[in-house]
Amino acid sequence: MAELMREVVVDASPATIFPFLTDPAQHVRWMGTEAELDPRVGGVYRVLAQGKHPGVGEFVEVVPDRKVVFTFGWDEPDHPIPPRSTEVEITLIPDGDKTRVRLVHRGLPDDAISDHTQGWDHYLDRLSVVAAGGSVGPDVPAEAV
Repeated sequence: MAELMREVVVDASPATIFPFLTDPAQHVRWMGTEAELDPRVGGVYRVLAQGKHPGVGEFVEVVPDRKVVFTFGWDEPDHPIPPRSTEVEITLIPDGDKTRVRLVHRGLPDDAISDHTQGWDHYLDRLSVVAAGGSVGPDVPAEAV
């Protein structure tokens, strides 16, 4: 198993970014077309990515305005990354008047690193825009636009 780490600096405070990680209405502004989030230890993490890929897990750690950790996997038949089989940690690190968002995704199969790196880069870019007050449109596949 492998892990990936991505970072992006966002022009917003940790307090501004945190709801995008825990509030379903804010979460779907950057990732997913539907979200069910219960941000407490053992609470559900469920996001429908691009309107067709159900990501499922549960919250493991929630530190307001600092960090969320949740298990994650895909609820699709025969998917090699089943629900709750990996762990995602998102840490919000103050960086002057901005925030460094550090994402670590652990427990991925080696052959899934490239796809998940590309996916997280896409979503962290979207988070950067919406957390700074912009809009990125709905989370739909590029071919649907």
